[in-house]
Amino acid sequence: MTTEDEVRGWFTGRLPQEWFTGAPTIIRDREEIAVVGALPDPPADVPEAERVALIEGMARRFREETRERRVDIAKEAERRFRQKVSWGVACGGETVMFTTLSVPVMTRLRQSERQVLDTLVAAGVARSRSDALAWCVRLVGRNADTWLADLREALQHVDRVRSAGPDVHS
Repeated sequence: MTTEDEVRGWFTGRLPQEWFTGAPTIIRDREEIAVVGALPDPPADVPEAERVALIEGMARRFREETRERRVDIAKEAERRFRQKVSWGVACGGETVMFTTLSVPVMTRLRQSERQVLDTLVAAGVARSRSDALAWCVRLVGRNADTWLADLREALQHVDRVRSAGPDVHS
């Protein structure tokens, strides 16, 4: 299995240096590799309304100007790592994703948990139970961001320790 470090290194080495202000952030799960690169931040003295439009324009320009190369790199990475690749940019504290997978996830919920989802649907917060569950996951992700980051870091440490250990499959 390919490690996070190998994937990060491959993308860092493969992407044109002029695309981003530094090495891209690589976010990987079982189905998808998300590549998020930093664009130059807008000047600090730009008014807020202009700043939002400027970031949106910069993201759109990057997306259009790099589309063909990104598709080629993604196809190469998908063959190599057997995962889909999505793209995004970070600029001025905002992240704009261009392409992402929407993956069905099966779950078993008890009645009280289903009632939470049904309440969100009935209130018009979500169109369906599936949308309501995605909304709940996003809410937890936003509110538990620091804790989740610490947990991910701990898991990466476990992966590094495992990969440095003896090969038990020989």
